[in-house]
Amino acid sequence: METKAQSQKTLLTDARELVADCPSWNSRLAARRITAFLDKALADLDLSAAQIGLMAQIAALSDDTLGALAARTGLDQSTLSRNLRTLERAGLIEIVVAEKDLRRRAVWLTETGARRLEAAIPVWRAANAQLAAMIPPDLTRQLADLSADLETL
Repeated sequence: METKAQSQKTLLTDARELVADCPSWNSRLAARRITAFLDKALADLDLSAAQIGLMAQIAALSDDTLGALAARTGLDQSTLSRNLRTLERAGLIEIVVAEKDLRRRAVWLTETGARRLEAAIPVWRAANAQLAAMIPPDLTRQLADLSADLETL
């Protein structure tokens, strides 16, 4: 018969294994740490790393629809909309009805948003260089690329 101490030890062992080996937990931990580092470096810009990344996504690609942006960022529509509203209230982006389909919306940077992103890029580059000294830049890109196939499972 298993004693209470043995079952606690098994749970403890299993929990430690989960924390040590779980790709979800460890990638989220790494993402939180990287984000906190970049947020601190970008604090004087009054923009977070997530906001700058989202603005760069908007500026970088030609398909300006919210659906395409959601697919590129891996965000569901409601999370994306919530994040975009903050940028829209700050006057950094504009969201409009695309063409004649009222359900289709497009997003782009305002001139103010473009100027703020332009000013943020050198600060981001300096912070990214510091980060790259600790974490190889291709490692995070490779993780993002390899995990793309998980959406189809």
